[in-house]
Amino acid sequence: MTGHHDDTAGGSERTFAALPPARGGALVRSWWGHAWLKALADTALDREQVKRGRRHARAGAVGAVSVRPGRITAVVQDRDGTRHRADVLWQQLDASAWDRLLDLVADRAGHLAALLDGDLPPVLVEDASTAGVELLPGIGDVEPECDCGAWDHCAHSLALCHQVARLLDQDPFVLLLLRGRGERELLDALQERSAAWAAAPPGREADPERVDAGVPAAEAYAARDVLPPLPAPPPPVEVPGTAPALGGGAPPAPGVSVPALEFLIGDAAARARRLLAEALSPRHPDTPPPPELTPDQDAVRLAAAGPGEALSARLAAGTRRDPQDLALAVRAWRLGGAAGLAVLAEEWTPDPAELARAAGRLAAAQEDGEADGAGAWRWASGNRWTTADGEAQLRYGRDGRWWPYRDEDGRWAPAGPPADDPAGALAALAPDG
Repeated sequence: MTGHHDDTAGGSERTFAALPPARGGALVRSWWGHAWLKALADTALDREQVKRGRRHARAGAVGAVSVRPGRITAVVQDRDGTRHRADVLWQQLDASAWDRLLDLVADRAGHLAALLDGDLPPVLVEDASTAGVELLPGIGDVEPECDCGAWDHCAHSLALCHQVARLLDQDPFVLLLLRGRGERELLDALQERSAAWAAAPPGREADPERVDAGVPAAEAYAARDVLPPLPAPPPPVEVPGTAPALGGGAPPAPGVSVPALEFLIGDAAARARRLLAEALSPRHPDTPPPPELTPDQDAVRLAAAGPGEALSARLAAGTRRDPQDLALAVRAWRLGGAAGLAVLAEEWTPDPAELARAAGRLAAAQEDGEADGAGAWRWASGNRWTTADGEAQLRYGRDGRWWPYRDEDGRWAPAGPPADDPAGALAALAPDG
């Protein structure tokens, strides 16, 4: 959308080119566009005319729109080709109202920052109303004029109103221009006011209310009837995107590995696909989000993806592991994720009651296991039980599951997935397990 600016004494006049037809979907999407249409719906007497006006706007029947303080003008074409000039009039704010609005914005850091960034935050409507300045039209505030001769809102003026809502989608400052101030004039006045306040005498005490603490939840909830509907969820992705080849251009900066970057890009695409699939799952609302990984856990996760020997060596060095230790960590990750990695690295001691229950469950499972040649078990320390010959071990996790381990060249290595009871973990250690 482009707007032609024409600075005039009463503000700026802007002319917007005709918008193309709106094919499917919502006609407007922004908070301001929906708020404008809600105010219009509360004002119009003839609902059928509102529908006709919306159809005109959707069909692209509204020509270039001229917006100036207090008036909007456009030519609207009927289906039979007849053209009508339609105007919508809205009273401008007087000097006193503008002073209150400018004081309000300059006095609130959040409002000022948003306006300087080209945005009109919804909470500004509520704050301005509290100060006696209405930024949205009320019942009877917007007056129509059309050369078709209608005395009330006709399809042509209502089509123009719907087109204004589309313009507000792209530039909410159109609303303030209608009230009498163009964007540049408004921002210049705010900057002058802020500069004057910044230069105020040191005795001027800071008001804690001037620190914008965000939008109160009650106000945000109250605005739900003018918020646009949520967009449809995106479709699932069957295959993650292919990582681009980064070689062939300028040489990388010192210390930057092109293969490592390509691997990380591919990993990010795979994770994004998985997260999207989880978000689209019907179980998602009832599934708590997983805890955030630590840098060490994430490095093991990356190594488990098989990045190749060179990148695995970098990950081992970054986590202060030798290659054998990283290989064991990868095995633990593949068997149990972050919980499996914690069982590999951490020894802890359950409280006496929990330790007694765990020992009793293992003793009961051991009786069945001995018949199959599983051997005798003894408590080693903490959460670990080891066979008498020192070749196998069961570890009790903080999650209440049992994890089987074997001795491999002097290192304890994960020997299978966790089980909810020691009998299941013993099965993984059986000769044919």
